[in-house]
Amino acid sequence: MWRKSSRSGGNGDCVETTVLTGAVAVRDSKNPAGPVLMFSTADWGSFLAGTKAGEFDR
Repeated sequence: MWRKSSRSGGNGDCVETTVLTGAVAVRDSKNPAGPVLMFSTADWGSFLAGTKAGEFDR
């Protein structure tokens, strides 16, 4: 099941994620039939931790 962040606005600029066995898939919500990026659960966890820590803030 694909999920969109509860913090996504209504402007359509969103990504969706789904958890698979050992991986997380990410796609553009405007193009659900388009390409999908795959990340290991470890890499996805590192990305989320970095996001929460502000590593990607401008």
